[in-house]
Amino acid sequence: MSADECISQSDSKEIPVSGNDTEGSVKPEEYQTIALHDSKNQQNGDCSFPVMKNNTGDEPAIPLTNGDVHLAQAQELWSTARDKPVKLRMEASGLGSEPPMTIHQMFMSTVQKYGDYPALRAKKDGIWVTLTYKEYYQHARAAAKSFLKLGLERFHGVGILGFNSPEWFIADVGCILAGGLATGIYTTNSPEACHYVAHNCEANVLVVENNKQLIKILQVRDQLPHLKAIVQYKGELEQKLPNVYTWAEFMKFGASVADSELDVLIDSQKANECCTLIYTSGTTGNPKGVMLSHDNITWTASAAGRMINLKMAEEELVSYLPLSHVAAQVQDMWICMRFAGITSFAEPDALKGSLANTLRDVRPTSFLGVPRVWEKMQEAMKAVGAKSSVTKKKISDWAKGIGLQLILFLYSDSSVPWGFTLANALVYKNVRKALGLDRCRSCFTGAAPITKDTLEYFMSLYIPIFELYGMSESTGPHTVSWAEGYRIMSCGKVLTGCKTKLDKPDNDGIGEICFWGRHVFMGYLNMPEKTEEALDTDGWLHSGDLGKHDEDDFLFITGRIKELIITAGGENVPPVPIEDALKEEVSIISNAMLVGDKKKFLSMLLTLKCNIDDNGDATDELTPLAVDYCQQHGVIASKVSEIINKKEPAIYKAIQEGIDRVNAKATSNAQRVQKWTILQRDFSISSGELGPTMKLKRPVKNSNETVGIKWLTTLGT
Repeated sequence: MSADECISQSDSKEIPVSGNDTEGSVKPEEYQTIALHDSKNQQNGDCSFPVMKNNTGDEPAIPLTNGDVHLAQAQELWSTARDKPVKLRMEASGLGSEPPMTIHQMFMSTVQKYGDYPALRAKKDGIWVTLTYKEYYQHARAAAKSFLKLGLERFHGVGILGFNSPEWFIADVGCILAGGLATGIYTTNSPEACHYVAHNCEANVLVVENNKQLIKILQVRDQLPHLKAIVQYKGELEQKLPNVYTWAEFMKFGASVADSELDVLIDSQKANECCTLIYTSGTTGNPKGVMLSHDNITWTASAAGRMINLKMAEEELVSYLPLSHVAAQVQDMWICMRFAGITSFAEPDALKGSLANTLRDVRPTSFLGVPRVWEKMQEAMKAVGAKSSVTKKKISDWAKGIGLQLILFLYSDSSVPWGFTLANALVYKNVRKALGLDRCRSCFTGAAPITKDTLEYFMSLYIPIFELYGMSESTGPHTVSWAEGYRIMSCGKVLTGCKTKLDKPDNDGIGEICFWGRHVFMGYLNMPEKTEEALDTDGWLHSGDLGKHDEDDFLFITGRIKELIITAGGENVPPVPIEDALKEEVSIISNAMLVGDKKKFLSMLLTLKCNIDDNGDATDELTPLAVDYCQQHGVIASKVSEIINKKEPAIYKAIQEGIDRVNAKATSNAQRVQKWTILQRDFSISSGELGPTMKLKRPVKNSNETVGIKWLTTLGT
């Protein structure tokens, strides 16, 4: 549709503002500024055009109110001020044109239709305790009134520091209903990092899980001038302190606040105002507060769920990934709320082993795992398989061969491979049941690159893993893979109602991936310069990632601009493909980090697969698979240090041969690895080499703060 076709005539009395499911019209005096986008103008960057002029100016407009649509006057697509609304990137038709709504409106829509359905489930003393949507809503209102009583000011933060739980959700939603900015804080943050986030969002209240997290806040409390209260949501307080409350005390604290007072505040909220802050991991400096509007969240939750064909009141998932990360928050909280699903909470030690038990207990209908989670599951399954009888191994290998053929089945309308039914009965069903994924319709991965080896391993067991791609600044997903839209190693197709542009493509069609849509964030809180770097003058979000499309518009990520290694000879080298290739060649390797920026040649930092202790730190003990790998090469070793101290010839030779095979496939000499070393310990979140989603933090040009710089001297580069 052209711009002219979207523009109403100047003498028109009303224009439609609805999408596929709802119709509505407005009067000229109700117009409000937005930006519309025309697919015709995608390539030339012309992102906005007038839909209708109001009586006092020349700005494009849609209604301030249309039934339940509430928008604030706005002049720009971006904002860095907490209380400044933005124009919405509305489309002229389709999903991108649907009426905006607030968090409360989305919540109420679900409560009114599915109020008695289960919403949140968590174990208490070993027994599952359930809150219905009606109860969830009542708890959120009670929390909102307590926040108001504690002195929460409009557009000030409520920081939440703890593991996933019903209280986390209730505090987050309650904060938003009370007009605050819900702000997750990573549990792995140091006291100083917690202070930065709490100070930056001007938090009036901090909600912490337990005494361990409370101690962090107490250490920096005096440096937080806006802080009025602290709430601990698990256990009793070890000592009574002023303005520090238990969860039970907090939930009763606002009982005297009238419902009408809260209702007035809720009704004053606008869909194009900020309600949530997602803080980036801060690998290249201080974290940035990503400002998300009500519409960012409600529209994205609806669009993502509809694209993967979620059914109302039929979905159940397990919440275990950090809710301060956009991927977990959007899936666990918002998509689930939008589609009246059930969120069941894992135990705090989920990533240390208990997740498997929770999955078997809950049997979710969808499951999101970061690549490291899938890799750990793969390692555990291989370890079990290694102990199977010869007959079971043969059956398993036969079934896996059929499973890999299913990739072609997902690519086209072809029939399933011969033997699939028998393989499903003998192997696939049993594996899925053992993993707790027998009801799972969709398994997803995101937040970091995943290897082809891991994808093919699970596909061979008839567990296709669908890749998602996005960022905090796009409210999570921008492209989605699902059963009807799948290519291995692709992160899928663009979210319906959004657009992708590849900026400055090279001869191979590889360019910077840019986003457009109602999922694009408002801006970085109090960081106008950083915001201008992310959003160009036409409103496109520049991801910093490099990618290309195939002939069917599937997006493939090829690298990240900031991660590109520029050698002394000036050649750009994307590190991830080389690192992943080596991990596939040499299975004892846990992490690989390519280094060599401004150097004459590339070097590689390697870690071996080892066990993780209860604190999440890497130990010196090799995993069972790593021990088996050593035995297969004639080496008896159970510790990383044993291999390094002896420089075990067989293991070092195997690694060098793997590097030689990778080098043989290099497109140029500059992309060949010349030196490598094995580090004493594996990377971990607590030691700073991995981010909260276990994504590798890289050395950044002109920075001495990250792990790669620390180890450069070991290579002599």
